Amino acid sequence: MTRILIVEDEQDIASVLQDYLRHAGFETEHVMDGRTALERMRAAPPDLSLLDVMLPQLDGLAVLREARAHSSHPIIMLTARVEEVDRLIGLELGADDYICKPFSPREVVARVRAVLRRFAAGGAEAATAAQAGALALDETRWHAALEGATLQLTRSEFRLLQALAKSPGRIFSRGQLLELAYDDALDVTERAVDSHVKNLRRKLAAAAPGHEWIRSVYGVGFSFEARPGS
Repeated sequence: MTRILIVEDEQDIASVLQDYLRHAGFETEHVMDGRTALERMRAAPPDLSLLDVMLPQLDGLAVLREARAHSSHPIIMLTARVEEVDRLIGLELGADDYICKPFSPREVVARVRAVLRRFAAGGAEAATAAQAGALALDETRWHAALEGATLQLTRSEFRLLQALAKSPGRIFSRGQLLELAYDDALDVTERAVDSHVKNLRRKLAAAAPGHEWIRSVYGVGFSFEARPGS
């Protein structure tokens, strides 16, 4: 049975989420602080975590950062903080989705199912690693390499690079990249694409300098440009 770890310090909210998720066929476990959540993720990684941002002992963003150092399991952030900067930070650290309180428990269940479907489909579709010249992307292991050098990417950066690299030379608008690289229900703006492109450029240049791997087309969008001859 698919196991969901709920990391939420408000007992009433956690109880409602457990009831709805169990009714939907999921097994649940509930912890109330960040340090315990990290211990559970390390000892018995869940199939998906619902992670509140405001937690005692260790906040949710710190938990996310630490979790991504050793686990690629899907993580959906829950928060009452609606500022865009919080969403962007969560995405940069590797969150798979972001839900703002107050929310409908049915919406949470739907998001959980959508993220799990995407996660499972990604593994099946990546039986052969995507190749774009010197770039290799393997979604089964969330591994990226450029000209033999491993790229340390967040999951959002990986998805964005994967979307661009599937069609080298094609120009994608920010709106198209949002649809291709993020979950459909994810509430982010085109600024998220700009932020991730900036980070990708820096990492690609560090791994294989001397070439503009992601090209900007003013007023249109971005394209992945393989190195000539690769």
